Amino acid sequence: MEHTDVLVDWSRAQFALTALYHWLFVPLTLGLTFIVAIMETLYVKTGDEKWKQTTKYWMGLLAINFAIGLATGIIMEFEFGTNWSNYSWIVGDIFGAPLAIEGLMAFFMESTFFAVMFFGWDKVSKKMHLTSTWLVAIGSNLSALWILVANGWMQHPVGMKFNPDTARNEMLNFWEVFFNPNAVSKFLHTISSGYVLASLFIIGISAWYLLKKRDTQFARRSIIVASSFGLITSLFLLTTGDESAHQVALNQPMKLAAMEGLYDGEKRAGIVAFGVLDTAKEIGDDLNPFLFSFEIPGALSFLGYHDLNAFVPGIDNLMQGSEKYGIMSIPQKMQKGKTAVAALGAYKKFKKEGNLVEAEKALKTFEANQAYMGYGYLKKPQDAVPDVALSFYSFHTMVGLGTWFLVLFMVTLYYAMTNEMHNKKWLLYLAVATIPLGYIAQEAGWIVAEAGRQPWAIQDLLPVGMAASNIASTSVMITFWLFAVLFTALLIAEVKIMLKQIKIGPEGH
Repeated sequence: MEHTDVLVDWSRAQFALTALYHWLFVPLTLGLTFIVAIMETLYVKTGDEKWKQTTKYWMGLLAINFAIGLATGIIMEFEFGTNWSNYSWIVGDIFGAPLAIEGLMAFFMESTFFAVMFFGWDKVSKKMHLTSTWLVAIGSNLSALWILVANGWMQHPVGMKFNPDTARNEMLNFWEVFFNPNAVSKFLHTISSGYVLASLFIIGISAWYLLKKRDTQFARRSIIVASSFGLITSLFLLTTGDESAHQVALNQPMKLAAMEGLYDGEKRAGIVAFGVLDTAKEIGDDLNPFLFSFEIPGALSFLGYHDLNAFVPGIDNLMQGSEKYGIMSIPQKMQKGKTAVAALGAYKKFKKEGNLVEAEKALKTFEANQAYMGYGYLKKPQDAVPDVALSFYSFHTMVGLGTWFLVLFMVTLYYAMTNEMHNKKWLLYLAVATIPLGYIAQEAGWIVAEAGRQPWAIQDLLPVGMAASNIASTSVMITFWLFAVLFTALLIAEVKIMLKQIKIGPEGH
């Protein structure tokens, strides 16, 4: 079914709006639950009431974030049925399974024990309360696991078979979907980024207390825990980022090329440490993609293929094809895709007419070209290329900020351990200013993952233009603005409530 560009664009915009707002809340929950659990463990082991006070304070901010983040997540899942019903029909048998498990297992687990964690301080034993806190942390991260298994499958579809009679993809191997290398790397990279954000959040707020010369013991303790946690998880983030890039190189080479603004592939390809793209650059021309750039030689080949001498294909190579490197051109894939689409239509027609001989011939033609069926719905070869500027700048923003966070954790941990941080005003101001940078890095990461996958809803199988619901574009426009107002109001409410609690402080919490 064809959809108008206006409908598809508004449906994409609405889902992007919901996802970006939702991701303002989720990573803080992922990380803060574990840091709170660590702090409560210190309280139970030491019996120090100051650790209990510290735990309850950060738990209060966690509760505010958890409650508001819940609303956006529910709306986002509903949008698969309202705006992307064709997507839900074609891949619902696979995509729905991890989301159902997330709801039945992880969400109920974290919700149930969240009540005990937040309201049960004087109603259950210390050990039971601590267990509940750890189960909330585990449950929230299990929720992320199942959602990212589903998202990883969208990036690299495995463990399924297309049924030509129903025009649906059906799951063949659940464990292949679950252990999909793309899903595993995406899960580990995503949750570790949440741990980093939560650490920045605690360090920044604690630095504010030190600037105000209040609650200094509380602030120093919080900074030591958060800096230690942040430093460890930042190093883990680097490792998972390396594996994520490797999976992108193997399964989404066009995304990797867009992330680096690479048009002409090469061996020993370098990573652009810093650069500005030339907006006049077009596919196939001889212009330099960059107005200026600074590269690290061989780093992209190593990052993508773990080989300094590996060939990394560029956008032009992937578009035009290369016999030398076994790359099929996009026009060739489109032709095979159109053959697959036509053969599928012929198979269903002949089978309906009872002409089983011709139906079998059409089915064989379809199966021979099935891998490229998604390309048959593209209007022009250029549609297979994501927005290069958006992918490039988002990726480099994420990497650059991630490097800064690692440095910040090392410096804050050192000065907090030596009890000198309260004298380093420059560092305290930097810590406060880094809180919003943590959120920018989070959003940039998701833009890379999702915008870099375009034009695919399911990589190479289903373009977004075929995934959208057949509804009036005006209804999507109206709900887009309604959601924009609602989500903005929720965000403002969270920030105001958070600021109020921060001003009250741990003593009056």
